[in-house]
Amino acid sequence: MALVRYNPWQEFSSLQRQLNRLFDDVMIPESWGDFGNLAKVPAAELTETDDALHLKLEVPGMEAKDLDIQVTADSVSISGERKSETKSEENGRTRSEFRYGKFSRVIPLPARIQNTNVTAEYKDGILNLTLPIAQEEKNKVVKVSLPEATA
Repeated sequence: MALVRYNPWQEFSSLQRQLNRLFDDVMIPESWGDFGNLAKVPAAELTETDDALHLKLEVPGMEAKDLDIQVTADSVSISGERKSETKSEENGRTRSEFRYGKFSRVIPLPARIQNTNVTAEYKDGILNLTLPIAQEEKNKVVKVSLPEATA
């Protein structure tokens, strides 16, 4: 029986190789279908000013009529469907990295808003929502009480 010296760093090297393979597989577009809705969810950007929240969503290749936007006092829900434009060609093949299908996303908001006064603009695949902050949120004052010190 031979003695083999234990090298704890070998375990880390093995783990690193496995993680590298995992991320390499994720970066290949053919494997994106395994992640279901992940690749179809629109990217979002939320900016807060004194008076409003500004939400920008990236939904390229869609028409405004294909989007369903619902706003509550504390969240925005967007859903839609990106439909495939299939073209048949003789003796030709089409390879596409576009994502088609239904998507849905709920974005929680950091402040309560006046959901009856929301304005929207859709241009060049970018949806801009202006969400006015509720007056009670802007004027909200919270009293902080400190526990009394014991001697």
